[in-house]
Amino acid sequence: MPIAITALYAGILALIIVALGINVTIHRVKLGVPLGDGGNLQMLRMIRLHGNACEYVPLAVFMMLIYEINGGWHMALHIAGVTLVVGRIAQTWGMWATEAPNLGRQFGQSLTWLSIAALAVLNLAKVI
Repeated sequence: MPIAITALYAGILALIIVALGINVTIHRVKLGVPLGDGGNLQMLRMIRLHGNACEYVPLAVFMMLIYEINGGWHMALHIAGVTLVVGRIAQTWGMWATEAPNLGRQFGQSLTWLSIAALAVLNLAKVI
C-alpha cells in the first residue's frame, strides 16, 4: 500500500527542518557560539525555531502515516498536511526577527496544534 500523501508532506517538512538546522549552524558561525546559545537571544531564537519544528513535526507525520495506512480520507490528509506546512512557515516567519510574541508565531503554532489535534481525532474515529 503506497503512502504517497504522507511521503509528500514528510518530504516538505523534512526540508524545512534541515533548512532550520543549517540556519542554526550559520548563526553559530556568524555569532561565534560553538555550543548552546552563548547567552545570545538571537542564537537562542534560531535554536528554538529548529527545536520547535523537531518537537511537533514527527508527531504530526506519524499521525498522518497511521491515518493513511488505515485508509483515511485523502482530502483530510492533504488539508492536515497543508495546514501543518503553512503553520510551520508562519511560526518560523513570526519568530525569525524577534523573540516577542506576534501574530505569525501565534498563528503558526495554532495551525500546528490544530493539524495534530485533527489528525488525532481522525485516527480515533477510524478505530472507534
